[in-house]
Amino acid sequence: MGFNDLSPQNRNLAVLVAAQGFLGAQMPLIFTIGGLAGQQLAPHPCFATLPIALIVLGSMLTATPLSGIMQRYGRQTGFFLGATGGALGGATAATGLILHSFPVFLLGSLFTGIYMSSQGFFRFAATDTAADEFKPKAISYVMAAGLVSAVIGPTLVKLTANEMVVPFLGSYLAVVAINVLGAVLFFGLRIPKPAPTNGEAAGRTRRELLSDPRILVSIICAMVAYALMNLVMTSTPLAVVGCGFTQNNAADIVSAHVLAMFIPSFFTGHLIVRFGAEKIVATGLVILACAGGVALAGTELTNFFGALILLGLGWNFGFIGATSMLARAHSVEERGRVQGMNDMFVFGCVTVASLSSGGLMNCSGGSAQEGWTAVNIAMVPLLLLAGFALLWLMFGKKANSQTT
Repeated sequence: MGFNDLSPQNRNLAVLVAAQGFLGAQMPLIFTIGGLAGQQLAPHPCFATLPIALIVLGSMLTATPLSGIMQRYGRQTGFFLGATGGALGGATAATGLILHSFPVFLLGSLFTGIYMSSQGFFRFAATDTAADEFKPKAISYVMAAGLVSAVIGPTLVKLTANEMVVPFLGSYLAVVAINVLGAVLFFGLRIPKPAPTNGEAAGRTRRELLSDPRILVSIICAMVAYALMNLVMTSTPLAVVGCGFTQNNAADIVSAHVLAMFIPSFFTGHLIVRFGAEKIVATGLVILACAGGVALAGTELTNFFGALILLGLGWNFGFIGATSMLARAHSVEERGRVQGMNDMFVFGCVTVASLSSGGLMNCSGGSAQEGWTAVNIAMVPLLLLAGFALLWLMFGKKANSQTT
């Protein structure tokens, strides 16, 4: 049986898995070097992680338009636009490095956000042609492909970061190549366009959707899981190098973190089917709290590895669990509206986390150790927000089941 003979569900899943693995490699690559390159170009150390924040801001600003484009013209069109944005972002950032221009480099980061936003829809696209009972597993399989990107991205950092006269230039040229080559994969997608709808008349309005407790709590938990992961991961290369370790040490730690983000995806969907999405999200929040505890316990390499591995595992349970909750809480007609709104809120929160990360790391104390401590203490309020929201939803469901 060839690729063309696969069922629509399996064919689309295969394309999305390949895209997540290959195109997705640019994200761990950029997150490893973005803060280091920013520190090299920025006029003040507090702005070192601003390039990462601009990537996430670009994701937030384009999530709703991309979702609307996919709703109207199909997933394929939206994913091609995402790869185009990624290539443009890599080329512009490379130009900023050549010119030693921080503003141009930031513009490239903003364009990269277009790709990051489109990648966020891979997991939703996996459910478009999947049976209801297979949807959590489809999401998990796409996310599991991040294992490939976890290997390719940091490996490319080691191979390209210092291979040209301008540091990191080779890495950003590699990003351009990844997007140009990876875009070819989307010719294999066969996801039907949603049926034409009469604008806002189809399904609930955004206000009505947000008044649905399941949708609201799903968005809150996804926001917190992603924001906390980004808050800590963005500062990690700066903290590792600032504590006396090497750039390659930082790449290895980020690689371990990304592996931990995606290895559980092979069984997360099965756990969601067996225990329910809410319990998996709750487990993810507890693991995220443990990651902060390990980070606060010391700044040895073992602490960095342990904290970032737990951070990845907690993100996996929290984010995939929240995505599964959301996928079952809306109709087909509401898909574009809900998914765009979800990613707008998620990446909005992550933008704030990215901006805060650099300030906390470089400007909240006199040493890298003090900055790293501040970053991890900042996790507490968001963990409490998600925890209380999830408890409210779970106890509310119990109360409703008892009265019916």
